[in-house]
Amino acid sequence: MTDTPETNAPATPAPEAAAPAPALAIDQSAEVESLVAAPSTEVHVRPLAEAKEPKDGWWWGTGRRKAAVARVRIKPGKGEFKIYINRKKTKTVEEYFTEERDRGDCYAPLDVTNTRGKLDVVVNVSGGGYMGQAGAVLLGVARALKGYDPTLEQALRDHGFLTRDPRQVERKKYGQRGARRRFQFSKR
Repeated sequence: MTDTPETNAPATPAPEAAAPAPALAIDQSAEVESLVAAPSTEVHVRPLAEAKEPKDGWWWGTGRRKAAVARVRIKPGKGEFKIYINRKKTKTVEEYFTEERDRGDCYAPLDVTNTRGKLDVVVNVSGGGYMGQAGAVLLGVARALKGYDPTLEQALRDHGFLTRDPRQVERKKYGQRGARRRFQFSKR
């Protein structure tokens, strides 16, 4: 059995086989350049939701922040903003919230959508502290406005008013004084 020199020679690719690869790369780069040169004119826009029917003339929105819950109702009117203390007693935002920051949070969705002074807002808020309640009112008003007029959704979403703040108080762990605080360490 004698081997012929042709079978022991290392296999080398034929020059014809190597030629199509660079041509393919040139064609692909031309396609990429054409895609980059002509940007897509399509803009993906979310379809508008249907306007919700008012329940007894009111559009409702529920807002939550920390431990606070706000039930908000809006309807076209004189622009009154009332916060219920109990069944018979109400307060204005200026009377209920002492901090300017919290008052601004309550009015922010109305200011962004240019509906302040055009809608009556009634709020029933409970739980949590004053800052959590103000955040809950903000989310509740924004959700009620979205149900009232779906075209306002994009402006509310751009300012972050339709996103619930998920931050909560971290729980206390056993063997510690608090969520992160440890008991004092004593070497001796």
